[in-house]
Amino acid sequence: MKEGDNIVRIALRQKDGGPGSAARPVVLLVVAIGVAFGGVMHSQTRTEAGGELPSVSTSGIPYHTADDPGAAALVDAIRARRAGGRLLNLDRMLLHSPTFAEGWNAMFGAIRGQLSLSPKLRELAIMFIGVLNEAPYEWAQHERVFVEVGGTPEQMTAMRTPDAALVDTERFDEAERATLALTYEMTRNVVVTDETMRRVRDLLPDAEVVELIGTIAGYNMVSRFVVATGLEME
Repeated sequence: MKEGDNIVRIALRQKDGGPGSAARPVVLLVVAIGVAFGGVMHSQTRTEAGGELPSVSTSGIPYHTADDPGAAALVDAIRARRAGGRLLNLDRMLLHSPTFAEGWNAMFGAIRGQLSLSPKLRELAIMFIGVLNEAPYEWAQHERVFVEVGGTPEQMTAMRTPDAALVDTERFDEAERATLALTYEMTRNVVVTDETMRRVRDLLPDAEVVELIGTIAGYNMVSRFVVATGLEME
């Protein structure tokens, strides 16, 4: 996709409210991906509900068919973690290595559903990584969740200009700006400054600091995986 190209995606999804919550439709209007991240992005398309999924990713690696009887238990476990029980293209790629897919599912199941870290800070970090690493697949998979846990369209727009977002006191509170700073440094620089670490630790208990660091590290891996394997939106 050339810079400036516009793609508007309208998706009707079911809200995954977690155990015990009722599902309801959520309509998302996603703005132009080509300019959303301030640069050239990979083209991503979504099939309509019930439409045929692509058989090969843009990297040339085929998606796994997920019909191996020996992997049935693993596929069921992955479906149980997904809204509506539908496998993502990410899952279909991971299933080439059942051992890797099993570890991935356990780790990200814990990150998404078993941590004490604020869900909004978690999703804020994930969305920011999607911008910093130019991973539109990661961004698109989490935008609905980000809104559900309290994120706003204004915050999503602000994150697309990373340097400005770091000092944006109008759209982000101090805990959110500290999360953005930690995400930025871990993603762009690897090394975290003492100032940023003190800032985060002044706001969060150590357990949540460790969980936030682990979340940022984990979703940097996700972004690199989805970009390298050329995943397309479902």
